[in-house]
Amino acid sequence: MFDLLKNKLSSFGKKIIKSTEENEKRTLSPDISVSSKAKSLITGEIEIKEKDIEDLLFEFELLLLEADVNEETTKKLVQKISEKIVGKKFARKNLKETINKEIKSALKELIQLEPINLLKEINSKKEKPFKILFLGPNGAGKTTSIAKLANHLQKQKLKIILSASDTFRAASIEQLEKHSQNLNLRLIKHKYGSDPSAVAFDAIESAKASKTDIVLIDSAGRQETNKNLMEELKKMHRVIKPDLTLFVGESLSGKTLLEQAKQFNEAGTINGFILTKIDTDTKGGTIISLLSELKKPILFVGTGQEYKDFQKFDENFLIERIF
Repeated sequence: MFDLLKNKLSSFGKKIIKSTEENEKRTLSPDISVSSKAKSLITGEIEIKEKDIEDLLFEFELLLLEADVNEETTKKLVQKISEKIVGKKFARKNLKETINKEIKSALKELIQLEPINLLKEINSKKEKPFKILFLGPNGAGKTTSIAKLANHLQKQKLKIILSASDTFRAASIEQLEKHSQNLNLRLIKHKYGSDPSAVAFDAIESAKASKTDIVLIDSAGRQETNKNLMEELKKMHRVIKPDLTLFVGESLSGKTLLEQAKQFNEAGTINGFILTKIDTDTKGGTIISLLSELKKPILFVGTGQEYKDFQKFDENFLIERIF
């Protein structure tokens, strides 16, 4: 996972060492004294100067872009790395490990966000049900992610109702109905072409009557360019007043994922993300961009096709796989 970015970061540390060693060989140049050279050898330290790594930072910037990190996030990360190492002295011994540690620290600072404790949010709401609305483009795995989250919450002994509010896509209701049968969950549905908000409203009222803890509300998959469906999404948000709105996106969609999320966020405020197919993402840069630019946490990631292939996300999930 994230093989490309992992390899680039590893080689970056090696190149910094090589660059500083090459510059040290030229220490009799006017700007570096013999005494500073001797001091460096005695103390066993290397001071990283801007000229040592300016070419490498430029190369690293290109490599980040190649790994699907967007331009703005790339510049932020490169700047953070520069601030952490330029002008600093590092021990010659374990220099590569030290540099990688600083890069890791810079990345963590860039993507670290306050996580959403979903169980705490659900349990702290006095008036049930807790309403979760799911948004996302076509084909991202939204309906399957709803089922996976339902399975996860069932293990916490919570009662759940599903709302088949995707009344637009053919077979969408049947797909969610199949999941409801597999998980032994109640499903509220209307006919195709019905008002999605009305379906969700009925599901919420049913949950109130049956003292159900959570309503998971599907919505029509739509492209961010479909203005009519995006307006419908705004209406759903007004009617339902969800406690949490989750955007489901496919990790493999690269930089497109960030643009989609921005558009959906404008249509109805997104609180967080579920990313699917992360097990097949060899680059990993999209996740860095998403966290850095939108400042919304990723709650869960899909790692396979089964209900169990679903896990909580924190920044260490990303950092550990890169480093």
